[in-house]
Order: sequence, then C-alpha cells, then structure tokens
Amino acid sequence: MTMKNVYFIGIGGIGMSAIARYYNHAGYKVSGYDKTPSKLTANLEKEGIEIHFTSDVSFIPKDVENTLVIYTPAIPKDMEELVYVQENGYRLIKRSRALGEIAQEQKCIGVAGTHGKTTTSTLLAHIYTHSGEGCSAFLGGISKNYHTNLLLSKNPVLVAEADEFDRSFLQLFPDVAIITSTDADHLDIYGDESTIKGAFAEFAGQIKAGGALILKKGVEIDLTNVKATVYSYSFKEEADFSPCNVELLEGGYFRFSLRHPAYRTIGGKEVPAGVIEGCTVGIPGWVNVENGIAAAAAALLGGLEPGKVKDALAAFQGVERRFDIHLNTPKVAYIDDYAHHPKEISSAISSMRNIFPGRKLTAIFQPHLYTRTRDFAEEFAASLSLADELVLLDIYPARELPIEGVTSEIIFNRVNLDQKIMMKKEEVLGWLEDKEIDILVTFGAGDIDRLIPPIAGMLGERI
Repeated sequence: MTMKNVYFIGIGGIGMSAIARYYNHAGYKVSGYDKTPSKLTANLEKEGIEIHFTSDVSFIPKDVENTLVIYTPAIPKDMEELVYVQENGYRLIKRSRALGEIAQEQKCIGVAGTHGKTTTSTLLAHIYTHSGEGCSAFLGGISKNYHTNLLLSKNPVLVAEADEFDRSFLQLFPDVAIITSTDADHLDIYGDESTIKGAFAEFAGQIKAGGALILKKGVEIDLTNVKATVYSYSFKEEADFSPCNVELLEGGYFRFSLRHPAYRTIGGKEVPAGVIEGCTVGIPGWVNVENGIAAAAAALLGGLEPGKVKDALAAFQGVERRFDIHLNTPKVAYIDDYAHHPKEISSAISSMRNIFPGRKLTAIFQPHLYTRTRDFAEEFAASLSLADELVLLDIYPARELPIEGVTSEIIFNRVNLDQKIMMKKEEVLGWLEDKEIDILVTFGAGDIDRLIPPIAGMLGERI
C-alpha cells in the first residue's frame, strides 16, 4: 500500500498531535477531526494541517488505497467517522500502533509509568538534544525548552512516552526502558492492580536482549521474562542510580551528586562505577530530581558523556502543566499541575512543602473520569487533605458516561479539612476575586487548563 494521506480521528490529543506533526513533516497530506478547538489544534493548523470540529465523513480523503487513518481509543466506538472508515476498507490503526511502527526504525528508549513518564521522557529528550547528540521524541506534554511535543533528529534515537492506557505501550519493543511507577490506575481497562503490573511486566519483557531496564526502586513487577540488564533508581533510597550529598537550596531546588554503578553502554563501552558531582535540576521539587536521575541513567547507558548529562539537567525548564510554576513571589504563588492520580497529588504537595515551607496551600482539583473517582475516592481524599484548603470541582467525564452515585461529593465527604468547598469550574474566578491567596495550585487532567491564563493574570495583579 502506498500512502499519501494520513487522517487522524482525535487529532488534538497530546500524543496524537505529535504523530500528526511527524507525518506532516515527512511530507504526507495530514488532516483530521477533533471534538473541540484548543491551543494544540491551533498550532497544528498553523503548520498547514486541516482540522474540523464536527464529525463529518466528507472531510475524510476519498482515496482509500492511499490513506492511512489513525485513531485514539478515547473516541467512542460508534463515532460516525470511525464507523465509516471501518466499513469502507481504509487501513485503520490506533495511535499506539503508529508509534510502534515509527519506533521500529530507530533505537527506541521507552518511558513508562502510571505517573512521572511525561516529565522523565521530556527530561531525557532534552538531555540528548542539549548535549548535541540529538534524538527524535514523541512526548506527552509540551517541553518548555523547545515549545513542542515532537522533536526530530537525524540521530536514530527515539524517545517515546510509553502509555499504559489501553495497553498502548505493548506496541513498543525498546532498546532501553524506564518504568517510574505501576500504581493502580485505568481500572476501567485493567480491572485490578495485579493485571496492571502484569502489563508492565510484559512491557519489560519486550526490551531487547542486550538492552537495559531502569526501574524505580520499590516498584515490584515480575522480571522473569526480562532479557535486559535491570538497574534501579531512587531519590530517597540507595539504588544503582541515586543521589548523595543532597542539599536543599532556596526555592525547593536541590544540589546533589549522582552515584552510578559500573555499566556497559548500549554501544558496548565499559564504564566503571563513579559519582557525578554538583548536579542540579533546572526546576524545583524532589520529584523532579528523581525523574532527572532516571533520565540521566538512560542517557548514560546510551553512551552520553557525564559532563553533558550534568549540564543538560541544570538547563531543563520543565513541561507545561507538570509542576508548572506561573507565579512565585513572597506575597502570592501559583502552580498548575496535571496530577490526576492520588499518588501524583501527594508527591506534588510534598514537593510544594519543600518549596514554600510554612505557607498556606490552597488546592483546586478537578477529578478526571467517573471510574477513577469511584475507584480512588478514599485515596484522593487523603492526598487532598495534605493541602490547607480545598476547592473541589465537578468530575471531568472525558470519554465516559456518568455512573449513578459517582460525583465529586464522594471525595469531598472524606476530605479531612475544615476549609473545603465544592463549586463549578465557572464559579472559580468569581470566588478568587475576593479571596486572599498565599499559594494556589490547580490539579487535574481535564479542561481545568482553561482557567490557567485568567488565574495567573488575576493573581499577578496582586504582586
């Protein structure tokens, strides 16, 4: 099959848009559908990609033989355009399959985990790029260093965010992989935690012989079928890759030395055990140091020079919507974070306590998915209770229909805070107008991001 056209159903997603950019850059005629306009779709349109926002099969290229259709599993199965391409003989593949086919041609480094993978993969792609080695990268967020979720390079190294949703990461057979976490999530797909761990074990078993698995210490998966060399990493515990001589600096930044074991690079070079002294990560928070250690480990195993890895870590500017500090003054601060799992929220608040010791933390949280709210109501309540004050919004449904009895209230009733309130997203700005704020954080993976510019503007006027 020759291919001239690539059509995307759900083109505005962060993972889908990166693949759309890739094919557009490669010279294919790229177009697609998404439900709502966004900053991402506007950027795609600027790059010459045609997008429409009402399901309409007339926009699908009629040249069936020369058209590849890529869809996201977040699209309902009965969606008109999806049904049309299924019934009319188009080659139709999921986003994960498209990424897997692209990755086959390159030395792939897959970054997986129920949380931490976006920052870690973006860090790793940045280390390769900043060092001058270069890499291509498909990222699950917008890099603040490069203002994109897609990097392209002639160096045949591909950094891929390996997403566990819908078992997407099982389309990848990487040379090196990082696994940051395997906490229970996506129980609508997996059913229980043991099934999730089984999928991560299967992913680990797909790493090529002679490759490497960089595994967060304490993450327990079955390594029986792993052909790669396994290395551990941690911020808080001694591991193969871990920090020593750690100093907490002003503003929640850390200086540390990075210990590494003796290792053989993927290129075959033998490296003795050692310490890279005086490391820093360019964004605050111990969580980001831990992500930086994982990314540094993959870069070192890939053969990058320690000095270049150290310099790149210090120059990292972060990822949009991942511990994204918009304001940081003694009077008022505002952070936005994509956290939508209880462990992510707990880790983020823990890091914020390092950065802003003794200050009052107000959290605004928009739960994401009815199933996740139902499955983790108690855990969400415990993590949100680590704040000083909570504003809880309605559930963002994403791809799901409502579930009877499942509302934000099942979290709210369990939150152990005197200062807590429920409201609609549309009420937030009015509530903030007369509210005294010290530290504000917005959490969530839904459309809470629409509030970021007006909140940052409103609080910025108070400085």
